[in-house]
Amino acid sequence: MPDQMQWLYPWMHVFGRLFFSLLFISSGIAHLKRLGPMSEYAASKGIPAPKLAVAFTGIVILSGGLLVLIGWTRFIGVGLLFLFLIPAAFLIHPYWKETDPANRELEKAHFYKNIALAGAALLIAYYGGGYWPLSFGG
Repeated sequence: MPDQMQWLYPWMHVFGRLFFSLLFISSGIAHLKRLGPMSEYAASKGIPAPKLAVAFTGIVILSGGLLVLIGWTRFIGVGLLFLFLIPAAFLIHPYWKETDPANRELEKAHFYKNIALAGAALLIAYYGGGYWPLSFGG
């Protein structure tokens, strides 16, 4: 990018963090506010102790999203998100088990969304050690 565009880099970083984090923050809040219905869904997928699992994962993804957003202990934040995303992809969205073609495609989209977000979390972890503009972690 040309030198005259250098002012844009910090803002790209801040908005990238915001956009990435919003999914996890809103989903974490939903896990906690809609514990009953989400626990029923988790139970339908064969998750043991579904209410505890939904509450725990809600706290995990809310915490991870907030840590990435504010840039404080961001390696831990993306680690939490990664550790949520991979099991969620395989346990909640196993598209290969679906017999209905429409449901299969829906679950496939969710599965690969989780895999892609896990990849993004790994990239953030890899590049997360340097300076982060407008963050508590520097």
